[in-house]
Parts: sequence; structure tokens; C-alpha cells
Amino acid sequence: MTTTIASIQPLAARVLNGATDVDAACPNCGGRGMSAFYAVNGIPVHSTLMLDSAAEGVQYPRGDFRLGFCPACGFIANTIFDPRVHEYSPRCEESQAFSPTFNAFARSLAQRWVERYGVRNKTIVEIGCGKGDFLMLICAAGDNRGIGIDPSSQPQRIPSEFRDRVRFIQELYGDQHAHLPADAVLCRHTLEHIAPTGQFLRTIRRVIGDRKDVVVLFELPDVTRVVREGAFWDIYYEHCSYFTLGSLARLFRASGFDIVELERDYGDQYALIAARPADGPTQPRLRAEDDLEQTARDVQHFRRVVAEQLARWRGEVLDRVQRGQRVVLWGALSKAVSFLTTLGVGSAIQYVVDINTYRHGKFMPGGGQEIVPPKFLAEYRPDLVIAMNPIYLKEIRRDLDAHGVSAELVAV
Repeated sequence: MTTTIASIQPLAARVLNGATDVDAACPNCGGRGMSAFYAVNGIPVHSTLMLDSAAEGVQYPRGDFRLGFCPACGFIANTIFDPRVHEYSPRCEESQAFSPTFNAFARSLAQRWVERYGVRNKTIVEIGCGKGDFLMLICAAGDNRGIGIDPSSQPQRIPSEFRDRVRFIQELYGDQHAHLPADAVLCRHTLEHIAPTGQFLRTIRRVIGDRKDVVVLFELPDVTRVVREGAFWDIYYEHCSYFTLGSLARLFRASGFDIVELERDYGDQYALIAARPADGPTQPRLRAEDDLEQTARDVQHFRRVVAEQLARWRGEVLDRVQRGQRVVLWGALSKAVSFLTTLGVGSAIQYVVDINTYRHGKFMPGGGQEIVPPKFLAEYRPDLVIAMNPIYLKEIRRDLDAHGVSAELVAV
């Protein structure tokens, strides 16, 4: 892949004026009149698929994105999302379990939920389990049994010590799983991939039935940081649904749950919610739920700050290339795909680094960059490494030092 300024594409993103989209019904509350405020055209419809060639990456199907804000419940969603383009399969490689930083957080969260909600000697059903990393952690922490439901799961990756108490079902979750004996329902980083969010939560409540002792535990990205920072790299096609703590709580309460935990974690990047089944809709009682007016202000702020972020990062990358410097991204997941394709700088960056060995030698959707291990940088000698998440900066710096790479390290 040859880098030339002439081959750089224009920005794919634009700020919208907030015109009401009368045809867009809010998937959370059903209200009409979502206000459109941000659009990105021609972005890959998947960003965790492992592709076998640069050509496959460049030619991968693309779609358009238009973010709308619901003034009634504070929900943010892609109002033109097309679920038919999804390709969730074992080709997806979303695992973050190769990171010591992430693993420390995941172990702590598993232990916390086990102790806080008495999840011991229970059967846990995880919706969207991925490769089952967290499901196995919480099974080990509380001597539990686990059933993971996910079309991208890979039963062959279950370690031998868990094969007698963890199993996978390679399907999308639905009413057909009502027979599963769940004492706890776990769903981490899946709800943001679901377009009909209200329908999805009502399905979970219906599947639980009359049992009031079931605990429901969700983790997902919190959009508050995204809109306040103008973090365009955290907006991509698979993530069609974006929640604040308040909009998440309103969805759960309207779907027949009472909320017992609502907080942020992992550098305020993740929203955590724990709930119990109720007989019907419940009333708000937690301080974090009252965020509707603030979210409306944050969306207005996003319109201003995202333009600055787009200009800043596009200028930074193109300036480095013009000066003959080498730039790489660290973290070959959705943030990197969004960063490259939204800015239109894919050809200016030839490699993306990742510590997940399953990604090495594969190629990125959109720009076709090769995914390489950290040791590759010892030979490539980049001038600038852009970390796609600041929470990993110390971990990345240790890896760079270990390979004798003195490149400048910055984070989005």
C-alpha cells in the first residue's frame, strides 16, 4: 500500500442542523420527531470481521449513518440503520481479553457482581457472549454454570476446565430461549448493536416470566463522554444505539424492571446497570436517571466540538505524512475503523497494531490496513503511534519500550 496525499479521501462526516426527522420513531419510547445532528456516509457496515486481504477490506460493503436524538427520553440512534447488512459470525474477533488492563477490570467486575447480587452456584445466560471471556470469569468467581448465546461464539475456544459448565448457542437471542433456566441474565456490549431496543428489553422481560429473583446485568458504552468530547471514532455502523445512564434507565423501567444499580466505570466509558423484574413499569428514584436536559445540551455541544476534532485529527495525520513520517494506530477494532474511514485518511496509515493474536495477518474493513503485532514496529519504526483508547496508554508504552520503539505516543 503506497501512501500519497493525492489518494486521501474527503471527510465522510458532516454536522446536521437538527431538523426533525418526522419519520423516525424512537426505538426506546416510540415517540416521533427525533432530531438529526450528525451523519457519516460510506462507512464499513462491520468493523470486527477478520478479513483475509487488503482488497477484501477495501471492497467491504458500506452504509450510511444518521444520528438522531429523542427529546422525550434522551435516546440517540442511527435513524437509517439497516439490520439486514449484519454479518455476526465466527469471523468476528471482538475479544479484548488479551489486554492486562481490560482483564483486571473484567475480573473485578465479575467478582463485584457475584458478591453484590449473590450470583453463586447459579445458571447464567449471557446474551451476546462473544468468545465467552467474561462468562467464564463470572462462572469461576461464583462457581456458576454458563450458557452463552451469540452467533460469533466459537465452542472450540472454551478452555478444557470450563467445558463441563459452559456451553455456547450460536444464535441470536429471542423467545426460543425461554426454556433456558436462567438465575441471572448477563448482556455486555450487545445492546448498542440492537436497533429495536424496546422490543429487545421486552423480550428479555417476557422470557424471564414470573420469576422475581432473577438479576439482569448489563454493560455497554456510555454516550455521554462521546458527545462531550466529540469522539467521532466511537460512532460506527454496528453501534446503532447510544445510551446515557438516564436513557438506559428509562428503557429498563418502561420494560418492567426495577433498577438496583446504575453507574459508570472503566474511565467513565461504560454504563453498568443491574435490575430485577417488576410487575410493570417502575418509577425513577436514582439521581443518575435525571439527565434529560443535560443530554440535550451535550448534543448541542457535540455539533460544535466534533467539527474541531475532525479537523484536528485529519490535519495531524496528513501533516505527518507530508513530512514523510510514519503513523500507525494501536487497537484494531471498531474505533480504528471509524477513525480511518470517517477522516478519509485510510491510505495515509498502512498498519494497525493489535495484541490479539487472532487478528494478526488480517486486514481492516474499509481501508485494508494490515493488522500487525507490536513486535512489527521494531522493524517498521513509526514516528507516531495513535492509541485508540487512552485507558491503555501505560500498557502500550510498556510494549513499545519492550521492543525498543521510541515513537511519540498519543491517544484520541
